[in-house]
Amino acid sequence: MKPQFLKISSHTLHSFNARKDVMPDVNNKWHYHMVLELIYFRKGSGTQYVGNTIERFREGDVALIGKNLPHYWQFDPKYFENNKRNKVEVFVIHFDENFCGEEFLKLPENHELKKMLLASSRGLQIKGETREKLVQLIPEIINNTGTLKIIKLLEALSFISTSLDCDFLASSHFKCHFNEDEKQRIQEIYNYTLSRYTEKITLEEIARIASLNPNSFCKFFKSKTGKTYTQFVNEIRIGDACQKLIEDQMSVKEICFASGFNNFTSFHECFKTITGKSPLKYQQLYRK
Repeated sequence: MKPQFLKISSHTLHSFNARKDVMPDVNNKWHYHMVLELIYFRKGSGTQYVGNTIERFREGDVALIGKNLPHYWQFDPKYFENNKRNKVEVFVIHFDENFCGEEFLKLPENHELKKMLLASSRGLQIKGETREKLVQLIPEIINNTGTLKIIKLLEALSFISTSLDCDFLASSHFKCHFNEDEKQRIQEIYNYTLSRYTEKITLEEIARIASLNPNSFCKFFKSKTGKTYTQFVNEIRIGDACQKLIEDQMSVKEICFASGFNNFTSFHECFKTITGKSPLKYQQLYRK
């Protein structure tokens, strides 16, 4: 899937953009931009694609996405089928790292802040007490005006920069920058895989889609994503299985085959490797 460059509009009256979205299809594509993104999902859940990782996102999640890092928030189908009953509420803040001026991050007091902004190039999932602070603070950033608006954003970023409750989203091997030929090739690979992951995809088949021979395809994909194609497909399938477990309308064995696996034992092992939990344990924890 080719990451589309998204130009974030700016206004001369504001040093950064902050808004609340209530529709599930806002920026509903794999994209990147030249500014950082702080996002809080107050209502809504689905699958998040950040760099080369695929995970579930749920209500209450907070993430910081660095500039030029491709990402995509795919809301679950229920938010498109019945948006009156299943509501979406997402707070999004886009800001340039120098929104306080080019000299601001050079101040000695901002060493940890500058370090954190650099780390956001892999995407940061905010958890624990820091997340609890941010879910209160982020709406205030959007609702306030003037100097207080800037202070609130700096306060949020300060919390993140001193927090130990942050996990990287994209792996250290993921490369954000592709040339035009590589973008097109990655797009073809992603699009084909996302439309066929419930079926068997052979190496020869996906290599043909990428216009490469199988050996060259394996080297290309590993060099650009830091993982094998099999790992990538399994992550998509497990992401689909997670959604089905949450919906709780099928048995675990039914979910195994509906998500593209043809062996229950390998599904169970793969699920535990990727999520760290068994399918039933994942389902129980999500309910809690």
